[in-house]
Amino acid sequence: MYSIKGLFISSFIVLIGTLNLHSQDNTTAYWEPEVSLNYKVTPLLKQNFSLSNRNYIYNDQKTQLTVRQIEISHFSSLAIDPYKSIGLGIQYRFREAFENDKDELRLTEQFNIAKKTNSARLGHRFRIEQRIRPTSSEHRFRYRFAVDIPLKGLKMDIGEPYLVATTESLLSLGKSIKPMYDQRITSQIGWSISSNLKAQFGIQYRMENYTERTEHVFFILNSLVISL
Repeated sequence: MYSIKGLFISSFIVLIGTLNLHSQDNTTAYWEPEVSLNYKVTPLLKQNFSLSNRNYIYNDQKTQLTVRQIEISHFSSLAIDPYKSIGLGIQYRFREAFENDKDELRLTEQFNIAKKTNSARLGHRFRIEQRIRPTSSEHRFRYRFAVDIPLKGLKMDIGEPYLVATTESLLSLGKSIKPMYDQRITSQIGWSISSNLKAQFGIQYRMENYTERTEHVFFILNSLVISL
């Protein structure tokens, strides 16, 4: 188990360092803090509300700290058996107030499959999204594989850290754009502060439009997850 954890962490660090050395001219980096609230309406129906803020920390080959957007979202998921769920979400991005770009409304449909082993939780997530802007719209198809692993013992206990690692593939289609393929890799360390509160910190790497001119995008992520 510890060799798997070490492989996740060391591989991600090597990947980030290598790409950063060779892609300065088409590299962007962001810092994105988030607060998320989970609420169980019934044993089968769950809701999530989140507020996040995306800030440039590296753009146009210079370091900076500039707000790009504020985002609010709501997501509802319904369990259809102990291992599967379906969900619907709505999201709004405020960009016009911060840069020369349009606000965006996003609708999401989701199917999720989860599986637990003795010491890990595995997840397969399928999403279809509609990104709606004043002058254009875009359809996006996403698949994500995720694994959660405790860093102490064989289960996630309060007061102990855990690792969340994901990889996600995306295809974007629209009338005014060529098909775009993206790949995202994320690694986060989390702490179960209490039964109702978790904190997470990590890094995400995005390889965007990699069949055309690849853009390398990095995120520093930190989040607070509240469960009621």
